[in-house]
This record gives sequence, C-alpha cells and structure tokens, in this order.
Amino acid sequence: MTTTESSPDLDRKLAYVVFRLSLGVNLLIHGAGRFFGAGVEGFSSRTASEFAATPLPAGLVHAFLFVLPFAEFIVGILITLGLFTRWALTLGGLLITALIFGTALRNDWPTVGIQMIYAITYYLLLLNRSDDGFSLDAFFRPARG
Repeated sequence: MTTTESSPDLDRKLAYVVFRLSLGVNLLIHGAGRFFGAGVEGFSSRTASEFAATPLPAGLVHAFLFVLPFAEFIVGILITLGLFTRWALTLGGLLITALIFGTALRNDWPTVGIQMIYAITYYLLLLNRSDDGFSLDAFFRPARG
C-alpha cells in the first residue's frame, strides 16, 4: 500500500481481506472440528448413512467424506493466509459444488440453500481477487514499476 492510495481503494482491500478471512476461518474450523470432534472416521461413517437412499455408491460417499475434512482444512488455511488464492478459491468452489450435488440428491433443499450462499461467496471472492491487497500472494507479488 502506498501513501497515495485513495480511501476507496483501501476500503475495497480491507473489505476483501475481511470477507476472505471470514470464509477461510470458517473452512479451517470446519475441517479441524471434524478432526477433534468424532474424528474423521466417525464423521465420515455417521454422515455416510444420510446418503443411503441416494444412487451414490456407499464406498464413494465414504471416501469423499473421509477426504472432506482434510480438504476443508487445507483450503481454509490457504484462503485465510491468502496463499495461492485463485486456486484455493477455485478448489473451494468445486468442493461446495460436490457438496451441493450430494445434498440435492438427498432432497435436503434448506441445506442446499445454505450451500448456495457459500457458492456465491466463492464467486464474489474470485471475481474481486484484484482487491486482495493484504495476503501472502500480495506480499510475494513482484512490485509493479
């Protein structure tokens, strides 16, 4: 940030970092909570039963649910730090797409609605990534001359 940076530019960068941090911490805690709650195996086994009436193969559901906490935790760390932000947001968006798919197969429309808010959040953060001035990506970005 330069001393000549206008207030609206600074406001956009501050708004972006607060929005990015909110999503990143949310995901990070989602993943960590599954580690320290019932454990990854407990979480995946308990949640897999909710998909019994769907056409998804049980083994695929269990494998996805086993990997999910790790993916949430890693993507959450990357988004929180603002590291590889473009790819972390893209991966997070694809992850929420997979969750929406499974939840829609269960006909759990209230949860799909909540997940759509996450999809919009990924969209907005990715769309406005040029406002990402407070991140590791910005720190390591070569200075423009």
